[in-house]
Amino acid sequence: MTSGQDPRTARTTRTPRRHLPRAVRPVLALGLALATALTTGLSAGAAPPPPPPSATAPDLGPNVVVFDPGMPVAEIQARVDAIHAQQVDAEMGTARWALLFKPGTYGTAAEPLQMKVGYYTEVAGLGASPTDVTINGKIEVYNRCTEGGGTANCLALVNFWRTLSNLTLQVNGAGQDGCRATANFWAVSQAVSLRRVNVTGGTLSLMDYCTAGPQFASGGFIADSRAGDVVNGSQQQWLTRNSRIGTWSNGVWNQVFAGVEGAPADNTFPTPPYTTLEQTPVSREKPYLYVDDQGRWNVRVPSAQVASRGTTWSEGLTPGRSIPITDFYLARPSDPVQLINQQVARGRHLLLTPGVYDVDRSIAVKKADTVVLGLGHATLTAVDGATPLRLANAPGIVVAGLTVDAGPERSDVLLQVGTPNGNHRNREPLNPTTLSDVYFRIGGPHVGNADVTLEVNSDHVLLDHIWAWRADHGVPGSFGWDVSAGDNGVVVNGDDVTATGLFVEHYREYNVIWNGERGRTVLFQNELPYDPPNQTAWQHDGVLGWAAYKVADEVRTHELWGGGAYVFTNVDPSLHATRGFEVPDTPGVRLHHVMTVNLGAGTIDHVVNDTGAPVDNSNTGQPSSVVEYP
Repeated sequence: MTSGQDPRTARTTRTPRRHLPRAVRPVLALGLALATALTTGLSAGAAPPPPPPSATAPDLGPNVVVFDPGMPVAEIQARVDAIHAQQVDAEMGTARWALLFKPGTYGTAAEPLQMKVGYYTEVAGLGASPTDVTINGKIEVYNRCTEGGGTANCLALVNFWRTLSNLTLQVNGAGQDGCRATANFWAVSQAVSLRRVNVTGGTLSLMDYCTAGPQFASGGFIADSRAGDVVNGSQQQWLTRNSRIGTWSNGVWNQVFAGVEGAPADNTFPTPPYTTLEQTPVSREKPYLYVDDQGRWNVRVPSAQVASRGTTWSEGLTPGRSIPITDFYLARPSDPVQLINQQVARGRHLLLTPGVYDVDRSIAVKKADTVVLGLGHATLTAVDGATPLRLANAPGIVVAGLTVDAGPERSDVLLQVGTPNGNHRNREPLNPTTLSDVYFRIGGPHVGNADVTLEVNSDHVLLDHIWAWRADHGVPGSFGWDVSAGDNGVVVNGDDVTATGLFVEHYREYNVIWNGERGRTVLFQNELPYDPPNQTAWQHDGVLGWAAYKVADEVRTHELWGGGAYVFTNVDPSLHATRGFEVPDTPGVRLHHVMTVNLGAGTIDHVVNDTGAPVDNSNTGQPSSVVEYP
């Protein structure tokens, strides 16, 4: 950056292609690189590697519970109920759980297994196919009542951080009251995924209409799944990808379908607010654990697909490769980063068992096709301004199931894909580096500061369900304009990057900056920051506020399907943002079905550039939509 250059302008330029740092950062980056080289080097005196995990009984730590179909239903029910009671209100807690079910059937018609899933809990089957594990009963999330001792203010807007995957759910409400028995309720918001789930025998409702009636929810994500009747209800936005559904009812603002058999048509947008792509441009399903017929544990890594539709498992085993658990290093939260880096440098894949990891230097992943898999929402927290995770510009690296938190001392970036100013070319475009169910926080459980949350410098990267969140609530004293600062959520500098499910919220400047060519986003959801103290603090270059989604002026090809930017500036309700989306006016940059919404405070003057009617307190909750731009 040359002397006197505005760093905000520099972030949206194409040369060099990156979020430009302060002048001191190259020195710090060099120091980090040297430190990493020293700590991961395989000198003659290095300690011998820990032994590989057991192939049939790997030790996944105290917060992974493995169930067997031979266990009594009452015993399983008591265990899952106890974990839910611990986690149902633990929104900012530190406990992490994974509940894993070996192949078989759990529950009966007369004695169903009816589970509720709380914060930081992963529920998954351990079969090679979703049909190998059957839960006869329910797996549910209800509205959470946050006031009156659990009796009032019942909503789903903060039902974050939970996962359901790789099983068949035979819906059985036996013994529940009349309302509860009508559906399996999955009333969730951001950082919640439903993958490889086969729902049979009943309705899947994405809202809870039994607790205080229908209340808003702010989800969500389904992929590689099959269901019959789906009730969207009060869900404000939702992405369903590469799945099969029978029916889909209702919609609020932004429901997107990509590669979904049975998806509704979108030819009357915005009423209903559906966006439908016959195929998903690029997809790769999330890796999953499974136990084979000999009782050996493996991780299945699905192959990437182009122009795909439907589930990966309907005609047999999901295409991809299987990696034995013995090829993984099973990390614990107490492990020093030096040890983790040594194991990854030796060629092991990395499985992070449930817990919170304090990361004081980068976990460095350099080898192509390395898998980093978190269980139970394993969480990496930056210490002393570290970047918790750095990925080399190598094809096929897969990172899945992680939450990355900023720490009190400001980090330049929390997760970096590829090196800035380096060689970004991926010589295997059909084997993209992939991030699946990767979530970020700045503030919330504690004070956090980071300039950029996720920086993508490599070409041919797939971002499959990302939530980058600068906290609007949390532990008192952990959030606020000058308390937990984050300028940009996602900065994309690489070419041919695809995002399927991009949720980015509350950043102080541009929430997303896209500098790379041929970028594609399928569903974008955003809330602008709640907390700018005044208009002077939230404007730049004569423009009021900052757009949620910025495509750099020099970009010539970019496409977005289904985008929403919402405003709720409750600290100063008089604030304006000039626009929700800011893109170059060129034929190759195309936006389909984009909107802005006022949530009760503040104004967005235009949807995209100078097009689209304003949203303000006169039309709260009513979207201003642009069907096609240009």
